Amino acid sequence: MKNIYLNIFSFNKNTLNKTIKCLKKNNIVGLPTETVYGLAGNAYSKIATKKIFKIKNRPKINPLIVHYLNINNAKKDVVLNKSFLKLYKKFCPGPLTFILKKKLNSKIRSEVTAKLDTVAIRFPNHKVIRSVLKKIDFPLAIPSANISSGISPVTAKDVSEEFNKKIKIIIDGGKAKIGIESTVIDLSKKFKILRPGVISPKEISLILKKKITLINKNISIKSPGALKKHYSPGLPMKINQNKPFGKHAFITFGSKFNNFEHSFNLSKKSSLKEAASNLYSIFRKIKKLNYKKIYVIKIPNRNIGIAINDRLDHAKNIK
Repeated sequence: MKNIYLNIFSFNKNTLNKTIKCLKKNNIVGLPTETVYGLAGNAYSKIATKKIFKIKNRPKINPLIVHYLNINNAKKDVVLNKSFLKLYKKFCPGPLTFILKKKLNSKIRSEVTAKLDTVAIRFPNHKVIRSVLKKIDFPLAIPSANISSGISPVTAKDVSEEFNKKIKIIIDGGKAKIGIESTVIDLSKKFKILRPGVISPKEISLILKKKITLINKNISIKSPGALKKHYSPGLPMKINQNKPFGKHAFITFGSKFNNFEHSFNLSKKSSLKEAASNLYSIFRKIKKLNYKKIYVIKIPNRNIGIAINDRLDHAKNIK
């Protein structure tokens, strides 16, 4: 059988070196993280960052997340504070993105920050991307590896199918463990969560010893994922449904609708973590099967369920 994924490579010393050479030449590569797969480019390079926006067809007002190996690499670009240090110690490396003030002498491109005076930064916890970050002297701007507003990828094949030959190197790091994007917290002024993720507001509040709230409207768009339409399979969707409708796709949770012909179960054992991990894969499967509409059962709005409902709410914003 012919291999149609000629731009997907297993992770080894040879492909690591090829990836680093590609990044140093201001090209873009597909890399796995623990959340979703991303398109990586030099955050200090005008050429590389413009390529990311062009390939993704991403609005210029939508900033990118800059990925670092550790705090020592990040402190030259952003203003750190005590709250950041507390959260960093507890959750990093991991699926938490911080909005911090950008230093005046930072080399991060203005395209990356959408010309804001803040930067979204993260410290990923995946062996592939950490191996890359150890070998380069610049941080990586990495949005999710999909066309803007579409379904985030959780496998290397998702990335290859999304961009075909536009991305020459995609490193296969297995299916993304978490399956949805990182939690984003704004620490630049008044602390608030701009995007929910696997790390909950409650967990963050416990560390900071103050109540941190999730805001539903991010007017200034400081964070990725704040645009009205996002994470979308491109189909009309109705959420919080209690029964299937005709021959339309029905996304379920738990064991209630296991035998329904057009159902796609996020987790038969009612695990919200498993549901998050399966959400985007199920979106892609439904789209490939040419369904016209999607109905989604009500998802418990607790813990990572808050993040799942956030993604569903953004994904349904299509006429």
